[in-house]
Amino acid sequence: MTLLDPALGALVLLACCSLVSALTRRRPRLSLAIGHGGVLAASALGMACGLTALIGNSPFIEQRLAWTLPLGELHFALDGLSAFFLAVVSLISGLSALYGLGYQKRAMSHAPLGLSSALLPLLVLAMFGVVLARDGIVFLMAWELMTLSSYFLVVHEGRSSEVRQAGLIYLIASQLGVIAIFVLFALLARQAQGFDFNAWQNAPALSASLAGACFVLAVVGFGTKAGIWPFHIWLPLAHPAAPSHVSALMSGVMIKLGIYGLFRTLGFLGEVQGFWGFLLIALGIISGVVGILQALAQSDLKKLLAFCSMENIGIITLGLGIGLFGQSHKLPAIAFLGYAGALVHVLNHALFKSLLFFAAGGVYCGTGSRDMEIMGGLARRMPQTALLFLIGAAAICGLPPLNGFVGEWLIYLAAFRTGQADLDGAGLAILAVIPVVALIGGLAAACFVKAYGVVFLGEGRSAAVEKAQESGLTMRLAMGLAALLCLLIGLWPTSVLTLIEPILRDRLGANLILPSLGGAFGSLQAAGLALFALFGLLLALRWRLLRDRPQGRTATWGCGYNLPTPRMQYTAGSFAQPLLKPFSVVVPSHTHATSLKSLFPGHAHFVEHTTDIASERLWQPVARALLRSLGQFRRMQQGRVQAYLTYILLTLLGLLVWLILTGGV
Repeated sequence: MTLLDPALGALVLLACCSLVSALTRRRPRLSLAIGHGGVLAASALGMACGLTALIGNSPFIEQRLAWTLPLGELHFALDGLSAFFLAVVSLISGLSALYGLGYQKRAMSHAPLGLSSALLPLLVLAMFGVVLARDGIVFLMAWELMTLSSYFLVVHEGRSSEVRQAGLIYLIASQLGVIAIFVLFALLARQAQGFDFNAWQNAPALSASLAGACFVLAVVGFGTKAGIWPFHIWLPLAHPAAPSHVSALMSGVMIKLGIYGLFRTLGFLGEVQGFWGFLLIALGIISGVVGILQALAQSDLKKLLAFCSMENIGIITLGLGIGLFGQSHKLPAIAFLGYAGALVHVLNHALFKSLLFFAAGGVYCGTGSRDMEIMGGLARRMPQTALLFLIGAAAICGLPPLNGFVGEWLIYLAAFRTGQADLDGAGLAILAVIPVVALIGGLAAACFVKAYGVVFLGEGRSAAVEKAQESGLTMRLAMGLAALLCLLIGLWPTSVLTLIEPILRDRLGANLILPSLGGAFGSLQAAGLALFALFGLLLALRWRLLRDRPQGRTATWGCGYNLPTPRMQYTAGSFAQPLLKPFSVVVPSHTHATSLKSLFPGHAHFVEHTTDIASERLWQPVARALLRSLGQFRRMQQGRVQAYLTYILLTLLGLLVWLILTGGV
């Protein structure tokens, strides 16, 4: 028995649980228990397999199974990169399944639970298959299964046209992305005379132009799934539409498989070219800045979190870009820091973004809405959810001693080291990453001050808030475990660095001399422990001082105004508007308001919304032009069999001529 066998067993377990859950869909509670219980069990197997391989630095393990299809074979393998992503996928899948046990009973009572319970293990099965596949055909099959299962989960609650449209856009964008991946795999298979990943890795070196074309195809194909700008248009639509535990799974790990696919493909393309790093750095900067600005403009809590996923994918892409830059300039220490920052942030973002989506799901269960403008004061009615959301918000802002700081700090360090290198000005250009990441961090802090303040602080703005109740036990347990891991990784960052070291030694060379990070990480750990000790001391001092004193509650001072109302509070839009105004070129806004024609108007109306430039000014015009062009082909639909037979004959003749001209016959 090899270390790969438990992971393959998890695939079989997930397939069986999905089937049984579908067959028992008329008994929702049983179906829910089977589907989610299967995901929990499979996640435990995947975690054990991945962590054991990483901690034990296990050698490359593979298994081949014969099948009847003419292309390729069932080839699975476990190396350092697969083990890391398998562990991350397993962790978030298990937390999502645990959370979903409570969430589906409370928030999805109107939807058929059996269908959702059968689709969840199917999605996890597909993600396991993606990271374990070592054959192009198997990879594409798992990739398509991942897309289709997540699509049906997105539209599962689709009682509105908005949800169905979000699902359709997600499906179209995913299929366009997979076309680029298919062309990429076809080019690599032609070079290696097969679809096996081992053959691709050992194939003759690609020409510079072909390698560059394959890299661009990988960025387009895998970047679409990851949500890199400008291929992100599906992300802010699909994530809010999906159930919250599915949103956590999609944002936490599914989009990271785009990063996995890109990182995996880089190993097949030979020597790194100079423009690769700069392209990813540029896309990472744009994704990060545009993503956080769009998040700041949102009043839909889950849409805000969806755009924050785009921002964090931008940070991960920045790290990959710096890693490629260091590798192309033969600077392995800088490449290590860049890649390490990207991979560490993959894990960290999976944790704190899942935590935030879980908390947002708790808010939705409590209020029945995602609109922040009708919330307020939920910290009094949902204190545990409010505290856990606060931990996730601090982590996503990159504040020490939580885990979000660790990956960003490695990227900062990589950029500083690049600027110090003698690269004839190229290194100085990378220094621009430092103020950009700092800007992203500052805007993220403002974004989550807005989100937390508007949702959890102040006074309730609607009757829905007055009826809110705390999240269920399994929901709070999943949030608590994610929050605990955010804290532990922030206090013990060397643990994650130890896990990814084998991956980077495999990519950069077994004799890689690692940059000295022990002292810096030790200082971070000591500072984090000191902060927590100080916080605990202040809490103890406060308790001691107030123990024997009477305490009362009163309204916040209203600047002398005697009749304050919840309508006088900052709204999400009014908080963000001054911060967004300097960036109006990047995030343009449109205002719709009624003009006031008297001193005492009876009615006033004011609405402001922002524009996603990539969606509304790039892809929508392209889609409309494409539809107009394709509409011309309707003339070919004559409705006569003779015409269709003529089209087939002409196509066959054209293919025959092409084969003759190219020497294929």
